[in-house]
Amino acid sequence: MKLVKPEAVVRATVGLGYAEAVIVPLGAVLLACAIVYVIPRTAVLGAILLTGYLGGAVATHVRAGNGPFEILFPVGLGALLWAGLVVCDDRLRALMLRP
Repeated sequence: MKLVKPEAVVRATVGLGYAEAVIVPLGAVLLACAIVYVIPRTAVLGAILLTGYLGGAVATHVRAGNGPFEILFPVGLGALLWAGLVVCDDRLRALMLRP
């Protein structure tokens, strides 16, 4: 949605303290990270990059004084990203199950 900039996205992003000029670049970064995540050979790197992006979302909502849902939603999404990798990747599963 950040790439097409509907009014609701512009309002929410500006309301969080970002300039309107950064909306499309933020969307491009998110899209690039997501593409890296869906490619099996680079999925772990994509998860790391998306975790960083979501960490920025958490920091933004904490700084803005938003409620627990806005703060915890990106955390939950990051956990789901990693859970999906653990389920699909034998190497990660082996790392997690090592004694």
